[in-house]
Amino acid sequence: MLKIYNDGKRITAALSGDIDHHAAREFRTALDELIARSRPELLILDMEQVGFMDSSGIGLILGRLKSVRAAGGEILIKNARPEIAAVIKLSGLGTLLVEPKKQEAKL
Repeated sequence: MLKIYNDGKRITAALSGDIDHHAAREFRTALDELIARSRPELLILDMEQVGFMDSSGIGLILGRLKSVRAAGGEILIKNARPEIAAVIKLSGLGTLLVEPKKQEAKL
C-alpha cells in the first residue's frame, strides 16, 4: 500500500507491506507518475510500515533516485526498521537514510 502526502514540492510516500518483485512494480508505477507530475524537490520514502524488502526494493529506490535527481530533487528514506536499513546500507544507498534521533535517557 502507498499513501502520498503532498506539501508542495516536498512529498512523502508512506510505503507499507513487503517490498518484493510484485509490490515493487506497483510502487514503481505509482511513484513514477507522481515524480513526473509533481517534480518534487524532496521525495521522502517513509518505510515505517515495511516489514520485508529484497533487492527489488533497492531497485525501486535507485530508479526513483535517478528520476528525482534528474528533475533537480533529492530523496530521503526515514523510519526504516533496522533490518531494512541494513539492506539499504549494504546496497550503498545508506546516505539516503535519515537516522532516528536517539532519545536521551531521563534521570
